[in-house]
Amino acid sequence: MTSLSYYLPFGQPNFGAREIEAAACVLRSGWVGQGPEVEAFEKELVEALGVPYVVTVNSCTSALFLSLLVSGVKPGDEVIVPSLTWCATANAALFLGARPVFADIEPDTLCVSARTVMKKITPRTRAVIPVHFGGWRAPIVEIRAVLPSNVAVIEDAAHALGTKGIAHPASLTCFSFYANKNLSTGDGGAIALHDATLADQLVSLRQNGLPSAWQRYRGKNTPVAQLGTLGYKMAFNDLFASIGRVQLKRQAEFHRLRRAIADLYLTRLPDEWAPANYTFDADHALHLFLVLVPSNRDGIVRKLRERNVGAAIHYAPLHLMPLYGSQPALPMTEEMASRILTLPISASMTIEDAEAVMDVVEEIK
Repeated sequence: MTSLSYYLPFGQPNFGAREIEAAACVLRSGWVGQGPEVEAFEKELVEALGVPYVVTVNSCTSALFLSLLVSGVKPGDEVIVPSLTWCATANAALFLGARPVFADIEPDTLCVSARTVMKKITPRTRAVIPVHFGGWRAPIVEIRAVLPSNVAVIEDAAHALGTKGIAHPASLTCFSFYANKNLSTGDGGAIALHDATLADQLVSLRQNGLPSAWQRYRGKNTPVAQLGTLGYKMAFNDLFASIGRVQLKRQAEFHRLRRAIADLYLTRLPDEWAPANYTFDADHALHLFLVLVPSNRDGIVRKLRERNVGAAIHYAPLHLMPLYGSQPALPMTEEMASRILTLPISASMTIEDAEAVMDVVEEIK
């Protein structure tokens, strides 16, 4: 029976000597909170993403929440989201007293589309959160074009750092730096945007409605900050930012390895296992390697894990969960969610790891 000699997670960060030294420099400096490393990381993200403003926060969940807040979402409003996503996409609306409304997905992308979103529009719709699922680009231009002007678009790009064609000028785009992401700092997130006024609001809201401690204490003058806005404790910190700055420089290296692993998988996938939402052009961030199996998906996942292949399920549909109450059926979401599984792919893997995964797959399929 083929089995890996160690457990291989579906996603694992690649931290090396440069990340360790960067973090050590921050620790030795005595300043680990939001400060010069955060400022530098935000500037480098601006350049990498091709946007005028980036505001870092402590998680992508916070990024989604703050983006909805500055977009004017209020209690009683509706926010259209996919059901095939992590719960934070929908819960960000609940935090504000709004109601998540679940839209179906397209089978070839696993993303919502202009067609599926428009089926859910009502006079109460205040925002739409398309998810760039697995690193594939959702059709933001098309979605924005069919929406009323008073409906905000918040791009959930938690999977999509490196995906081309995202961060539309009329959107706020939310990224994740969680442990298993293409760029990992352990945790954290960021909002990329094109609006200076909203960027200023986000900078204040992430830090209790105040300037950062670095801004308040690094000068000789110590004016007492005056609170005029209810803010939140959602700031990023220099320790994470120092790691992020190194990770950002390594993204091309990481992507080459992810593509090599994906290409190997494609050559060896069983005929009955279909790759999901992949065309393998340069636009795809390759955050997840997703396949559709014809039957017995849960049993296959158990067999893979028993042999140390950390297969995962992304995701159980949210509209079927009790938290969100009774919801209309979403036929395509339900079909895809019953068949989809994720095989390991990360910048910490080797090609030999990928070969071993396929050896197991071919044996248990």
